[in-house]
Amino acid sequence: MEMPKPDDGVIARRHEIAAALRSIVPGEGVIVDEEALRPYESDGLTAYKTLPLIVVLPETTAQVSEILRYCHENAVKVVPRGAGTSLSGGALPLADGIILGLGKFKKILEIDYDNRCAVVQPGVTNLGITDAVRADGFYYAPDPSSQIACTIGGNIAENSGGVHCLKYGLTTNNVLGLEIVMIDGEIVRIGGKHLDSEGYDMLGLLTGSEGLLGVVTEVTVRLLRAPETARAVLVGFPSNEAAGSCVAGVIGAGIIPGGMEMMDRPAIAAAEAFVEAGYPLDVEALLIVELDGPEIEVDFLIAAVEDVAKENGAVSLRVSNSEEERARFWAGRKAAFPAIGRISPDYYCMDGTIPRSQLPRVLSRMTELSETYGLRVANVFHAGDGNLHPLILYDANKPGELEKTEEFGSEILKLCVAVGGVLTGEHGVGVEKRDLMDTMFSKEDLNQQQRVKCVFDPKSLLNPGKVFPELHRCAELGRVHIRRGKMRFPDLPRF
Repeated sequence: MEMPKPDDGVIARRHEIAAALRSIVPGEGVIVDEEALRPYESDGLTAYKTLPLIVVLPETTAQVSEILRYCHENAVKVVPRGAGTSLSGGALPLADGIILGLGKFKKILEIDYDNRCAVVQPGVTNLGITDAVRADGFYYAPDPSSQIACTIGGNIAENSGGVHCLKYGLTTNNVLGLEIVMIDGEIVRIGGKHLDSEGYDMLGLLTGSEGLLGVVTEVTVRLLRAPETARAVLVGFPSNEAAGSCVAGVIGAGIIPGGMEMMDRPAIAAAEAFVEAGYPLDVEALLIVELDGPEIEVDFLIAAVEDVAKENGAVSLRVSNSEEERARFWAGRKAAFPAIGRISPDYYCMDGTIPRSQLPRVLSRMTELSETYGLRVANVFHAGDGNLHPLILYDANKPGELEKTEEFGSEILKLCVAVGGVLTGEHGVGVEKRDLMDTMFSKEDLNQQQRVKCVFDPKSLLNPGKVFPELHRCAELGRVHIRRGKMRFPDLPRF
């Protein structure tokens, strides 16, 4: 994995750039000391590290606007960063670029139950939204495993999902409006509290754009009523293939669970030792199926899931009988990633998505690849929507093992594409999958995507080196036929 060669001219102007940023963000909001920069040298993909040129921590949208305007006018690269939980290197710094940290944007600005929405700043944690409205019987549906730490701005960047996205959708399905600052400092509002916006689907374009198009400074999210009843079913299987077949059977029966997760034996053992969730340890695979809604409907659906599970060879089945027990079932799944850290010095968390019908085939092939590369793999899946999270276990202190792990991971992602899936479900492309983009997209596809970026960021200053395997200058891609002002939001307010 290579990043663009640093611009020595920008590095030489470090003190000048820092002084300019301090004039915008006074006090302790600009970090230049090497030791103080260390916490920003990587995100959740810790295999790669780079010290940023400078870190700046604004507190207002006006400051963000001034910072971006300065960077645009002085050709300084910008990497937006939230909590740094990205697992694809999306917030990996650049030696000749600044980190624009949004950790101080952590206010919930408005809760509007009449319109079933909340207006929050991007530094608010995912779980923080639900915590703010839980007492009134509401919640925010997307729930990544890192929800206690990950921020809503980062969720926008990566289009994060979670264990309940099967029924309630990803971030893109739960966002109503954004305030965005463009690279030239222009502040734009998209959408709002209303259900749908007219014109181009700019929310759809910007959600999942990985910080390449603009910087989010405010988000309006959809709030949902908490279901009347929610119960979870733990189902154990003698093989991964049997569990995968059960997943297809449940969906094929017309049942859409609130969540449906799968774990294999290594992940089950690690999570149970870590959390003591009550998982069976004598099974090869475990499904957690949650049904929610009116109590009578939930009872009916649980019986239907039990029937499908038995038809697919389930060897154990347990239904939660209290809210505490349901939460405990999910606690083990949500702690799976840190739990794996107890059984391996390092692990590489993958993310790819496949058609549900291909789950048994992919699991079988991953077992073969594990033997070929001599590396263990623990599997945790958002099984209902086919989003895989294989965890490759390795030791970075052993020469060549990281490189072997990367090769193994690359084969898994190529396999996802080969069976009709995609390179990512919710972690994004970042730098991790950047060089595999041509396995899924043609050269013209990638060039067209870069033309869209050129409309928003003609100098390629926002998060360069991410997503695209080959970064062109905008002039090299030919004329952009839709002018920026016309492509974007001609009837939307600018500030």
